[in-house]
Amino acid sequence: MEHSSGFLKLVGDAKKHVSEISVAEARAKLAARSRAVLLDVREDSEWAAGHAAEAVHLGKGILERDLEKLYPDANTEIIMYCGGGFRSALSCDAAQKMGYKNVHSLIGGYKGMVAAGWPMTK
Repeated sequence: MEHSSGFLKLVGDAKKHVSEISVAEARAKLAARSRAVLLDVREDSEWAAGHAAEAVHLGKGILERDLEKLYPDANTEIIMYCGGGFRSALSCDAAQKMGYKNVHSLIGGYKGMVAAGWPMTK
């Protein structure tokens, strides 16, 4: 997908402030039975087409409205993913501005997870 320059500028700025982790790092965190949450921030239609088996869905469009309802503890470790790692960076930036201290954007997003053989479901 070709992104606009304004969008890429926003993402580039967000990536300066957020933690990004690889698919392997995310897999290790979740396999260690940590309390980390895997959060899919894609659109509803993307979620319905397929998502990581253990993921929770909270679309980027309502993240700021509902994040505190789902995870009131600002210390909750949250790994966010989108289609390719751009929207999740923006979502992590927003969560940090809301006071969340332990959020990560998944490098490569859903596409990277599929390429790595991550278990998916519909």
